[in-house]
Amino acid sequence: MPNIKKGQSLAAAGRLSQLWLSFLSLNPTIILRTLMISLEDIREAQKALAPFINCTPLVHSVYLSRLCCGRVFLKLESQQVTSSFKVRGAFYKLLHLTRKEENRGIITASAGNHGQAVAYAARKLNFPVKVVVPTNTPHVKVEGIRKWGADLVLFGDSYDEAEAKAKELARKDRCAYISPYDDELIIAGHGTVGLEIVEALPNVDAVVVPVGGGGLISGVSIAAKGVKPKVEIVGVQSEASPVMYESLKAGKIVDAPKTRTIAEGLSGGIEKGALTFEIAKKYVDKMLLVKEATIRSAVYLLCVHEKLVVEGSGAAAIAPILEDKALFRGKTVACVITGGNIDEELLKEIVAAER
Repeated sequence: MPNIKKGQSLAAAGRLSQLWLSFLSLNPTIILRTLMISLEDIREAQKALAPFINCTPLVHSVYLSRLCCGRVFLKLESQQVTSSFKVRGAFYKLLHLTRKEENRGIITASAGNHGQAVAYAARKLNFPVKVVVPTNTPHVKVEGIRKWGADLVLFGDSYDEAEAKAKELARKDRCAYISPYDDELIIAGHGTVGLEIVEALPNVDAVVVPVGGGGLISGVSIAAKGVKPKVEIVGVQSEASPVMYESLKAGKIVDAPKTRTIAEGLSGGIEKGALTFEIAKKYVDKMLLVKEATIRSAVYLLCVHEKLVVEGSGAAAIAPILEDKALFRGKTVACVITGGNIDEELLKEIVAAER
């Protein structure tokens, strides 16, 4: 087992743990327990990220509060740099690259927002980067990646196919692969969302987080429960891509049927041995599935009643309230609106259909 000393930085511990992981790859459960991120690690990330990201608004929604007879607040990561929470983890990860990794360049796979975040951070830090995304990635996200100068590769019909291609290219080009979710530094960076919520809203009863691979809910749950142990952490997935939901239900990582979704940021599988699954098992209190139609209604509601442009993945955070108005009755709840990168034509289509 690696000798990770008390007070050792997460970055150093992460590099040591990666060596250990490659050595004991046949027993990932043991390694995963050694990689758990602490509240102190997330506080360290918050300090490091302060010059580079926004502390996003946490706003009270009168409409949703009345709808559910509670107090609903929206954490607007849609107003973050690159219009997504993803820049938190990506920037923190890139701040800890080795000199060799910097020189060789990095590669990542993405459904769109993580790719934009890595491209943005690489541009700011002057690293070469390649981003692989599925061919059906929304135009606004593709253009966002290109805007920051990344070498963009369009490959496959799904995130899983794009991820496999990115890992193949990383091996071929001998460059570092940056996971969108299964990485201690990524999770610690994302955890700063949770810190900001409990700092701004100390009496919060529940935090609702959209879930794909689980990087965001992992960081948020560690941060929020680290400060307020009794806070309820609620994850949300679309019925079109219920991998984390089904995996938690089964008690192990499983595959699940996936269909086309407007919440493409939540689509895709989870790697075997993923740290995020172990964290979710420990900290997430409830995982909910919502209908695609409800996510579309949530996009419409946020646009019309809150004057917010939000993508499907971000709007999923309020979908449970629309499906069960009594879910948070009498409670103070924070919903993480994870991103605002939605194609204009899709937004117009949803608004026209929901009217």
